[in-house]
Amino acid sequence: MYPPELTNPMRAELADAGVTELTTPDEVDAAVAKDGTCLIYVNSVCGCAAGSARPGLIGAMQGAAKKPDQICTVFAGVDGEAVAQARGHFAEYPASSPSAALLKDGEVVWMLHRHQIEGRFADQIAAAFAESWQEHC
Repeated sequence: MYPPELTNPMRAELADAGVTELTTPDEVDAAVAKDGTCLIYVNSVCGCAAGSARPGLIGAMQGAAKKPDQICTVFAGVDGEAVAQARGHFAEYPASSPSAALLKDGEVVWMLHRHQIEGRFADQIAAAFAESWQEHC
C-alpha cells in the first residue's frame, strides 16, 4: 500500500476535476448499478498515469461535448478491495493500471489498457476518451 503523502495529490488531481472516488466495493457496485454510462478509471502512481492518463482524462472532461453520466476512479495499490470489485465488472479484460473501462448499463462497451497509454501524450489519451464518449454516451 502506498503512503497517503504520495497518493493524496494524485487523488486530489482527479477529485478537483470532478471525478468521483470509489474506495469500497459497495461504492463500486452502486456506481455500476446505475442506469446509463459509467467510466471507471483505475488510477496508479506510475509515470504513465501522471504524464498521460490523468491529464488525458481531465482534458477530455473539460472539452467534452458528450461524456459519461458518471466518471469514477479507484486507486490501484491503495484501495485494494475497491479495485478488485471494479475489475470484477470488467474481468474479461486483463488487469492493468492505469486503465479505464466505460460501462453502459453495467456492460463494458470500451476499455483503455495500460499498453494503450504508455508512450502516448495526454492529448492522445484525451482524444481516445472523447472518441469513446462520442460513440457510447
